[in-house]
Amino acid sequence: MLVAAAVCPCPPLLVPEVAVGASSELEPLRAACDEALGAVLAAGPDLLVVVGTGPEAEVWTEGGAGSFHRYGVPLVAALPGGRAEGPELSPALTVGAWLLGRAGATLPTHACAVPADAPADRMLGLGQGLAGLADRVGLLVMGDGSACRSLKAPGYLDERAEGYDAELARALGTADTAALAALDPGLAAELKAEGRAPWQVLAGAAEGAGLTARLGYQDAPYGVGYLVASWS
Repeated sequence: MLVAAAVCPCPPLLVPEVAVGASSELEPLRAACDEALGAVLAAGPDLLVVVGTGPEAEVWTEGGAGSFHRYGVPLVAALPGGRAEGPELSPALTVGAWLLGRAGATLPTHACAVPADAPADRMLGLGQGLAGLADRVGLLVMGDGSACRSLKAPGYLDERAEGYDAELARALGTADTAALAALDPGLAAELKAEGRAPWQVLAGAAEGAGLTARLGYQDAPYGVGYLVASWS
């Protein structure tokens, strides 16, 4: 059963060594992620599952690691409670592993990569399955909002992006699983909102769990919607 979840964005710039000179700009975002993840760990889960996008569906159940070498930083982030061998974690899951290391997490941890274009019904079903893996399951859900919030954004400016992120913030901040389940994959792709599939995994896992939510962060510092929420 799902007992708590943290929703965090996954830009590599969260890692100070990657951000370098821009590191201080994202301190409020890091602090919000730390707080949300801390609430999950405080809930006492038996198992933690990190969910984020990846090029293909993949699961890590006995540890795993990813690196930030592609950004010119000799840093490796590993999942706690397992081996670091095997396929490399996707970039989103690597940021999640880094957050777990920063939090000092030691409990058994699985990781699950889902394609950004995965069908909604499959993500909802996956979430239900993850929630049944242990008596007390915690989720760390990694995903960015729209990438079209400004002229310099990765997806350029799209007038729909601000409203999309605002509705997303409302849904994540009120544990509205129905709204998350109804997110349109096509619109998410147009707005480059890569968190859509992971958020629908959360919706499936939280269905019927009676969790309440709090929005801890909402901004678009680089034209990309970053949101942090805590469900418990």
